[in-house]
Amino acid sequence: MNQAGARAKRNAAGFGFAANHDKLAIQRISTGAAYMTIAAILHGRTGAVIAARKDDTVRAVVDLLAQHRIGAVPVMEGDAIVGIFSERDMVRLMSSYGPEALDRQLDEVMTKSPVTCEPSTAVMAALSQMTQKRIRHLPVVDGGRLIGFVSIGDLVKYRIDRIEAEAAAMRDYIAS
Repeated sequence: MNQAGARAKRNAAGFGFAANHDKLAIQRISTGAAYMTIAAILHGRTGAVIAARKDDTVRAVVDLLAQHRIGAVPVMEGDAIVGIFSERDMVRLMSSYGPEALDRQLDEVMTKSPVTCEPSTAVMAALSQMTQKRIRHLPVVDGGRLIGFVSIGDLVKYRIDRIEAEAAAMRDYIAS
């Protein structure tokens, strides 16, 4: 194996990126794990987080979910997040209460004390937390204030995009 091939193999294994001072090293650092945080996912999003109030009815929130084509909403009391209401909650309610579930208030039926994360949380840590707790949505809280809402799909897409960017950079490096 020639020197270029050995260097590419070493780099592909994840060793020596910072020491090589080449374009692959720069690409690896710029897309590396240190930058894979929830804040990176939220970067560039515009608009307010779609949310519900704890005194909303289930019927109103189901309409909100359908209108925005989303699977869950944080439930707010003023500026504080007090719960989450998701499609799973709706299925559970319909099973327990039938059509009367639609007239209940969220504060009676929402998932209380939701699991949250911070913008500095690593994407892999958030994915792990969601998998362990069997949840699909995480409110993002900074200083006690809701600043975003991410789904497991958002995290997986971001992770795949980063892996594809690294693979492209590696292919470009090897080709040069």
